Amino acid sequence: MVDGGALPSCLDGAYIHNGPNPQFFPKSPYHMLGGDGMLHVIKISQGKATFCSRYVKTHKYIMEGKIGHPIVPNFIAGFNGVVPGMARLALMCARVLTKQFDPLTHGFGVGNTSVALLCGRLFALCESDLPYEVKITENGDIITLGRHDFESREPFFRMTAHPKTDKVTGEAFGYGYDFLRPFLTFYRIDGGGRKQKGVGIFSMGKNCTVVHDFGLTENFIVFSDAQIVINPLWVMRGRSPVGIDLDKIPRMGIISRCAEDDSGMWWIDTPGFNMLHCVNAWEEDGGGGDGAGDTNIVMVASKIESVEKIFEITDLPQSTMEKVTINVKAKTVERQSLSTQGLDFAAINPAYAAKKIRYVYASIIGSTTLVGVAKLDLSLTEEDGRDCMVASRQYGSGCDGSEPFFMARDLNNPSVDEDDGYLVTYMHDENTEESKVLVMDAKSPTLDIVAAVKLPQRVPSGFHGLFIPESDLKKL
Repeated sequence: MVDGGALPSCLDGAYIHNGPNPQFFPKSPYHMLGGDGMLHVIKISQGKATFCSRYVKTHKYIMEGKIGHPIVPNFIAGFNGVVPGMARLALMCARVLTKQFDPLTHGFGVGNTSVALLCGRLFALCESDLPYEVKITENGDIITLGRHDFESREPFFRMTAHPKTDKVTGEAFGYGYDFLRPFLTFYRIDGGGRKQKGVGIFSMGKNCTVVHDFGLTENFIVFSDAQIVINPLWVMRGRSPVGIDLDKIPRMGIISRCAEDDSGMWWIDTPGFNMLHCVNAWEEDGGGGDGAGDTNIVMVASKIESVEKIFEITDLPQSTMEKVTINVKAKTVERQSLSTQGLDFAAINPAYAAKKIRYVYASIIGSTTLVGVAKLDLSLTEEDGRDCMVASRQYGSGCDGSEPFFMARDLNNPSVDEDDGYLVTYMHDENTEESKVLVMDAKSPTLDIVAAVKLPQRVPSGFHGLFIPESDLKKL
């Protein structure tokens, strides 16, 4: 049911959101990062909406469903003590040996983090596995088509949950990290959907870093080497293999996106900057004054404020948003805080991906939930110390939201304002036990709600989402 007004015609298409939802009620310590992927889709056509929720049918999900209980330990919270942790690991290994579970062939990922359109296909992704291709049917149902390797046939091939696509060339860029050297490998996927030879980043460091997201510009790729690391030997001590190295200084690595090896890659220390999400990245002329000019790589990204608390079970990691400017010639970096407000899970106008942007729409971080959405104006960074928040909306007590998505009011008119459109997000109200899809006016100083769609079931906050216009939906 639609409240508050008709749905704008530009929203014809499908809004799909991904997030963790365990198939079985947890009997041991649980962290949401290990939950099974569930997709929530609202399909809109001529002002009418259809809603559907479906699990991503991963190999793990299917095998655990057949056995009747979990197989794979939660690698964040499932190793609380040597004896129980090793027991869970031994049980999983036994099922692998008896062919009840085959992660070497079919992976063990949960597909619970994000969704992306790559080379004309729609995928549910998490960074511990290959993506799973999914399809939205004409009646709004969701079907898992299967694990997809982009014709690579490589063993142990994995992919980030945040791949990037160059809309000009049609290429997609991704990477995988591993606990063996090279700890990081990035690669291109051509316009035909074929993975090209990977580039190993041997200068990554002495151990495996969890690289959750990266920046892509016209000529460069930027990776973050943060304090979140993986050490498989920690399992022998009864602790999670994923943890924090507080002695490590975070840094950023810059490499040409056409590089064939990492010989030209360079690194710059960024103390205190543990990047979580890259909202957007682009290149600007830095104005070197020597006739050649300097190239600046500009990124808008979220950073974790207290990295040692990121894996706490009850609270959300607190993060803030920064503008990061890297001078490629001088190999220097400048950072500017965009707001004192805790912010993450942000969106931009998709037409401005890898281009200079003015506006960012970010979720406001509460202690345990996303409590609202804020609009940032990056032009205000030219004023020292200025908070860039120019509009916001709080969902209210007992309400939690999801990552917003921006949809332009007129997709076919490039001359309209960058912020001329709507923000779309899921929101759940614990007071009324109702979930809704909210449609907000992105130009409004209070992000006014212009329409809301009541949903027949609860939609939890989850992680990342995507809006697919009707014209693109028909091509899948």
